[in-house]
Amino acid sequence: MKPVTLGRMRVRKLFEMESAPPFSMILQGVTDQDLARLATWNVDDTLGATPDQSAFTMSMHSYVLELDGLRILVDACNGDHKHRSIPDVDRVETPFLANLAALDLTTDDIDLVLCTHLHFDHVGWNTRLENGKWVPTFANARYLFSRSDFEHFGEQDLEDDHLRAFRDSVLPVYEAGRAELVEADIAVHREIGNGVWLEPAFGHSPGNFSVLARADGEQALFWGDVVHHPIQMVRPELTMIFDGDPEAARDVRLRTLGRAADEEMVCFPAHFRDPSAGRVLRDGDVYRYRFLE
Repeated sequence: MKPVTLGRMRVRKLFEMESAPPFSMILQGVTDQDLARLATWNVDDTLGATPDQSAFTMSMHSYVLELDGLRILVDACNGDHKHRSIPDVDRVETPFLANLAALDLTTDDIDLVLCTHLHFDHVGWNTRLENGKWVPTFANARYLFSRSDFEHFGEQDLEDDHLRAFRDSVLPVYEAGRAELVEADIAVHREIGNGVWLEPAFGHSPGNFSVLARADGEQALFWGDVVHHPIQMVRPELTMIFDGDPEAARDVRLRTLGRAADEEMVCFPAHFRDPSAGRVLRDGDVYRYRFLE
């Protein structure tokens, strides 16, 4: 993705990796006709004519949002050396830090880290391994975590990847005094409507939120995991296996897509493949996506 400038704000993508699980493993109910409709506007060489011939390919990336002298990292991918049950992301070593350097940035340059929610693929680079200990990756940054997600995962005792991520990528930041637990509907820079603010998008996780930003230009929407894949534009009512509350997640997705289209927001999805950024358009009774490039 090329840098996107919206008024005083610049957004750049920080790529980590891609993951391509079987399509049917992630989303049930998609038909051959749905894929054919998607193919009229979305080019993806990992999609075939049928779900069985397709991969549900997701990009794992962060966004660096720059405005008013601040550098804000939105979401923190999987991280290196983290033990996970999914082979694609288990104890990986990725070019994330090298790609950060390619943006002419170091970990010390990030002022604020916003995790839309606390699932393992959005918090991993909150920490890195130093001398056998997990320490905050962005040493000068303030980290904002959803209070509802923090309390939810902090109370879990079922060993899964989200709990592992909570222990290795969230708790160490909190215990180091770098994290603040927040609610949605708050401004994190300037004010709501003119700055950077958080809005509730509960469903995918208990405290999931979207990040919105405006700085004398068009409004940006970082929707996290409200929508994972372009096929959900064609079938927005379908829920995927990662949605904690499927009904609430579906309602949020439909509401978010309708608003993004009506208000002509510039969208920055957490998992759409390059070029990622774009706009939601109405397409009859569903939606389509127009990439910026």
